[in-house]
Amino acid sequence: MEENTGMIEGRNAVIEAFRAGKTIDRLYVLDGCKDGPIMTIKREAAKQGSQIKYVTKERLDQMSETGRHQGVIADAAAYGYAEVSDLLQRAKEKGEEPFVLLLDGIEDPHNLGAIIRTANQAGAHGVIIPKNRAVGLTATVAKASAGALNYTPVAKVTNLGQAIEELKKEGLWFVCADMDGTSMYELNLKGPIGLVIGAEGSGVSRLVREKCDMNAQIPMRGDIDSLNASVAAGILAYEIVRQRLR
Repeated sequence: MEENTGMIEGRNAVIEAFRAGKTIDRLYVLDGCKDGPIMTIKREAAKQGSQIKYVTKERLDQMSETGRHQGVIADAAAYGYAEVSDLLQRAKEKGEEPFVLLLDGIEDPHNLGAIIRTANQAGAHGVIIPKNRAVGLTATVAKASAGALNYTPVAKVTNLGQAIEELKKEGLWFVCADMDGTSMYELNLKGPIGLVIGAEGSGVSRLVREKCDMNAQIPMRGDIDSLNASVAAGILAYEIVRQRLR
């Protein structure tokens, strides 16, 4: 899947891109559409001096990579990857203990986008993904993040286990989502921390799991024994938030 196409689709994603100061070269808008969100987008485009082109729904459908453009597509400067050190610097500038999410083998762009959105809302300082066998920053990811990709940096590393070792030297502890682990309510998740989430089905790989300090289980009371990766990330991220607020 092609990365960094620079195409942003969907009303929320485009609005947040403008508000985050992202450079929008051209805006494609459904001809005749004058509802509230579209008018807001057009005002933001006018402030930035972006070119607005009115097109048919058929043209937007042809351009769309997600199939859910909601009447607007922005042609923007491509999303770039951060360095792991940028995430730590972000925490330092905010005067907070580092909190990062590391994703092991997430291949569904909707899951990645949703996790980036949750990371932003939970106050995480960034997301780390592996270079291989995982989805990167695509238009679908940007759309699924609902604009959070404009605010939450994503770093790409060659080796996730090595990145964990380097971050341990910076004082971070690591907790891994694991159905066979200790209940998350029994773990101390305060302090500088990295939350490791694996792919649905396979979970976190053995080599990465062995690098972690704790394995956290989400207590479940239903009839099935698994959760969507982005849902699991949200539950564990907010347990970390809860403990930090105590």
